[in-house]
Amino acid sequence: MELGAFACLAHDVLCYNVDKIVLGNKVTISQYAYLCTASHDISILEKPLTAKPITIESYAWVCARAFITPGVNIGQGAVVAACGVVLKDIERWKVVGGNPAKVMKDRVISEKGPDDGKSGSDSNHSNP
Repeated sequence: MELGAFACLAHDVLCYNVDKIVLGNKVTISQYAYLCTASHDISILEKPLTAKPITIESYAWVCARAFITPGVNIGQGAVVAACGVVLKDIERWKVVGGNPAKVMKDRVISEKGPDDGKSGSDSNHSNP
């Protein structure tokens, strides 16, 4: 597991890191979220274990009780709403929710960041 600067795992977060989990800078993982890097190949009778890494890019937020499946990349600044089930990659600066998670809206940063006074707190960020 790799944690960027100021990455935060709340209490009771489950990280089943059979494969690598990477959290970028200022990522927040809220309580009871589940980051799951492994599953089983159900096309084979013995159901062998499979594993793929999870990457959650800087400024993203995985809200309470969300479930992130193996091999998923959550883009910079994206938000996974509470109880969302993420089965595929999430684009940068999107808000997703539901089961399976679907895009609900763009995440637009309207307040100045505390670090540098710029909107979004990231010089590479272009608000959609």
